[in-house]
Amino acid sequence: MLNLSNIRNFCIIAHIDHGKSTLADRLLEYTGTISKREMKEQILDGMELERERGITIKAKAVRMDYTAKDGKNYVLNLIDTPGHVDFTYEVSRALSACEGAILVIDATQGVEAQTLANTMLAKNADLKIIPVINKIDLPTADVDSAYEQMKEGLDVDAEPILASAKEGIGINEIVDSIIENVPPAKIIVNEPLSAIIFDSFYDTYRGVIVIIRVFDGKIRKGMKVKFMASNAEYEVLEVGFMKVKMAEAKELSSGEVGYVVAGIKDIHDIKIGDTITESSNPTKHPHPGYKEINPFVFAGLYPNSASDYDSLKTSLEKLKLSDSSLAYFPETSVALGFGFRSGFLGSLHLEIVKERLEREFGLSLLVTAPNVVYQVKTKGKMLVIDNPAKFPYNSEIEEIWEPYVEATIICPVEYIGALLELCQKRRGIQTSMKYMNTKIVLLKYHMPLAEIIVGFYDALKSVSKGYASFDYEHIEPQQGELVKLEFMINGEIVDAFTVITHKDKAQSAAHYLTEKLKSIIPRHMFEIPIQAKVNNKIIARETISAMRKDVLAKCYGGDITRKRKLLEKQKEGKKKMRQFGRVEIPPEAFVAVLKIDE
Repeated sequence: MLNLSNIRNFCIIAHIDHGKSTLADRLLEYTGTISKREMKEQILDGMELERERGITIKAKAVRMDYTAKDGKNYVLNLIDTPGHVDFTYEVSRALSACEGAILVIDATQGVEAQTLANTMLAKNADLKIIPVINKIDLPTADVDSAYEQMKEGLDVDAEPILASAKEGIGINEIVDSIIENVPPAKIIVNEPLSAIIFDSFYDTYRGVIVIIRVFDGKIRKGMKVKFMASNAEYEVLEVGFMKVKMAEAKELSSGEVGYVVAGIKDIHDIKIGDTITESSNPTKHPHPGYKEINPFVFAGLYPNSASDYDSLKTSLEKLKLSDSSLAYFPETSVALGFGFRSGFLGSLHLEIVKERLEREFGLSLLVTAPNVVYQVKTKGKMLVIDNPAKFPYNSEIEEIWEPYVEATIICPVEYIGALLELCQKRRGIQTSMKYMNTKIVLLKYHMPLAEIIVGFYDALKSVSKGYASFDYEHIEPQQGELVKLEFMINGEIVDAFTVITHKDKAQSAAHYLTEKLKSIIPRHMFEIPIQAKVNNKIIARETISAMRKDVLAKCYGGDITRKRKLLEKQKEGKKKMRQFGRVEIPPEAFVAVLKIDE
């Protein structure tokens, strides 16, 4: 029989590619949760996209039953977390269900930007931190430097465990440290049921399956439960533990992590962060839930075929179950038809959502250029603009506020000059520079979010030969001198090409895109002017010349007036065509807008 005080709930936090998923594999193997035969690399990264990119996108929960050397039985609930800045929300949700965190630092890379950010999150959540210096078996490992950076940069005094997740070195010390140092889960069995939903996913046959952490009381099959945010009531059909596969159990008790099946078909009844309680005996202490996350980057999602609009709507609803930070609402574009304006936490989040929609739901999508949310003051009214096409003209604007972030960049000293130049070019204001040791420097900048969502990360990696790491957090918006840059094709404004840019960059952006569109849009039977304008003033123009049919081919000699007549007739026809002709814009043209800042 399990002693409930022997439950340990912990997560693993780290920067991308520091060996977090490999460490999770070794823990599963060491505790006997999975056999050698079933073992494969990055077993918790079940999504095809995660395995391909080598990153964790979603937090995963897994239960490990372990018998210690003293013969006591323990339950170790591991919640594996993402490392990328766009998925910080997933990390914060995982932390609220835990009492401890294993902090993984790569001995070859040292402390990086997201290591710093995730450590701060763990400290704010009052978790017991167990530092682990990983990859000590590699020839380039510098354990002393990683230890020094950990003490100086992260302010963590605990003695780190030296490990190599790949080779299985130090795994037993990590497990012993979890049992010894992570506080046991607080057990309150005699109170009414109170459990928090920290994840959910959709099963075609069983409906919505919710992943919960039970704080008070118990939940069992046949119990009538209530979701406190939506007031929806359901009967529990099954409860169980998240082992590598779902394993049914009699009940989930205080301190435990597991899943609940209740035949939930209406996906709107589920809200991540909601409290589940018993209908007949509700808790007086509902969990405060998670802070509502506001999207910071917006883009239009449109189906390539108009008939796929309903499929896109259903797919977005199902995806939101497992990604509660995704926001979307319907919109119509003159150029692209019906679609959705969708909100994301960053450009990687946008990329992942698009790929998941295409792979998991078989859709073919077109995505407009990402943009941020601006606050615009016009004649005493404050407008929130998430779509560049709705941005007012300068004559109506009193003030514009744009979102800013505090960027943290950690890089080797030799690349500092190139990085300072890059940040200055992106309108960054340096706030601090700190040397973590003689080789590594930590830079902090205040930068407009619009400057980092497209191309900044790639440029950063390029100028630092891949050695710099980057993280950011949102700060108060600041005033900016911004303009609305519109593009007209054949005299018509194409709303999907509209961008908001700084007034100093408008001219170069206009020239770049007009030239790019000229090379991408195919020639038609009539001349097509491509114009860029700011405040109704044309600042750039390119012209696609017409394809010309040889109408004189059938004239073999004869009077010149006959030829002139045919040419005049052609000229009139081209005028008419230009007036009513429709310009076909290929999908590559919309991709060109994404590269406007590069």
